Amino acid sequence: MKQIYSPRRLWKVFRLLLSFYLLIKKKRHFMGISPLEPLVMRAYIVDLGASFIKLAQVLATRNDFFETPYLEVLKTLHDDLPAMSDQIFQQVFDRAFPVNPFDRFNPIPIAAASIGQVHEAWLTCGTKLAVKIRREGIEKRVRADIWILNFFNTFFRPLFSHTTRHSIESVIAEFSTMIIQECSLNQERINLDKFSQMYVSSGVIFPKSYPQYSCDDALVMSFEEGWRFDDRISIANAKIDIHPLIDQLVRFYTDQMLIKGYFHADPHPGNLLVSPEGKLILLDFGMVKRVSNPTRIAIIELIRAANEQDYEAYVSASKRLGTVAYDAPVTELAEFTERMFVIFSNDALDSGSMQKLAFEVMEQTRNLPFKLPQEAIYILRVSAIIEGLGTMYIENFNGIKDILPILQRNIPKALGMKESFIETIIDEIRHIPDDVAALRETLRKTSRGELEVVISSLQYDHIKSDLQKALNPLYTAMALGLGAFGVWIGGFHEFSYLLLGGAIIRIWFRR
Repeated sequence: MKQIYSPRRLWKVFRLLLSFYLLIKKKRHFMGISPLEPLVMRAYIVDLGASFIKLAQVLATRNDFFETPYLEVLKTLHDDLPAMSDQIFQQVFDRAFPVNPFDRFNPIPIAAASIGQVHEAWLTCGTKLAVKIRREGIEKRVRADIWILNFFNTFFRPLFSHTTRHSIESVIAEFSTMIIQECSLNQERINLDKFSQMYVSSGVIFPKSYPQYSCDDALVMSFEEGWRFDDRISIANAKIDIHPLIDQLVRFYTDQMLIKGYFHADPHPGNLLVSPEGKLILLDFGMVKRVSNPTRIAIIELIRAANEQDYEAYVSASKRLGTVAYDAPVTELAEFTERMFVIFSNDALDSGSMQKLAFEVMEQTRNLPFKLPQEAIYILRVSAIIEGLGTMYIENFNGIKDILPILQRNIPKALGMKESFIETIIDEIRHIPDDVAALRETLRKTSRGELEVVISSLQYDHIKSDLQKALNPLYTAMALGLGAFGVWIGGFHEFSYLLLGGAIIRIWFRR
């Protein structure tokens, strides 16, 4: 554990995060420090381990963020990491399988990723399996990374505004929760089984789990053959038309995030395959996320407002989603939103030019109160990955254009309505007894003075912030007043008058 918290490792974390920032912002250096070279950056990421590999996996899909040399190096992080040593692997294998259930097992992994490595195996009946073995000590290492991220956040916290600080803390909290869950292969198996049942009619292929052989150290699944989604040469040689698959991918993720509210949060190219028959295959269910109904409704209203170019409605939906502070100025944000939409709706611009113009606009509005709430983190992450996968094959790919017609057909369903008008009426009639009982309970509480008013978390944060601002001067004045009393008791009368005057001035000029 000492090695995990060493000054050398902390410096590498800082150096890596600074390099990402410089490359994305297209800056050559910061205080004389230049971005890491591609191969050096890959070495840093591999050395830092699982948490930072996950971050790089997201960035590796964005060809508008990085130039080709960086993309070529970063994309190998998905399934081309160093495997466990033979000795450590055997320790984990023996713990996972006290009785070996396999007729044959290939000890050489076919893929080695951040949380575990995958091996081929065969049962006595000849069935080919994929066996994921968890890396030894991975949970302990991930928890250490979370501590390091919190350390940097605490260290730099005073430098950020309230809004930015809230966003950073949300990112760390969500990241911490998800990556700890991903370290459990039992949880991944549960996610896989539930996901397969929920999306059985999606047309997407999922592995079949074998719970009788699986445990927290090993996940045994059916072996699915296919090419990585970004293997353009193999897919083209197989004469598979990728465009319908991109359309299916967008529709599938729209259904996951905005209609059913249960989605696979890690669709990088290593987890997304194309079968020889031209079918999508989805792997690795360590990161599966739920989207609450209020969040889904806010996103739907956000996309609908964008389609109708109603920028004030877009800002209002953004506030409900939590990506904009509750007390943000609507007019100023609506103007900013309009300028951004003009950029992203321009089909004449390539993705790099769009990003450059977007950064210029954002630089002029850096003080606007944008936030990144916990629920939105993985939605934005998945959206970025899907957008990145689309741009690999389609110039100026814009997933929003494909999402809009899907939402137009599915908005009633996403909002909980039935397929037909008759079904909706029947469902409403079925709920009448419950609604009458709820009304009776509301009237009873009102008559007894027990009725409670519940405010949203966004309103609560706004009220809390305003209350804190109002009380801070009073706390200061109280401290000065108590200090004046103590000093006066001690006989330093002149100094006590000075402190008392400071207390009065702080109350008088409390704004």
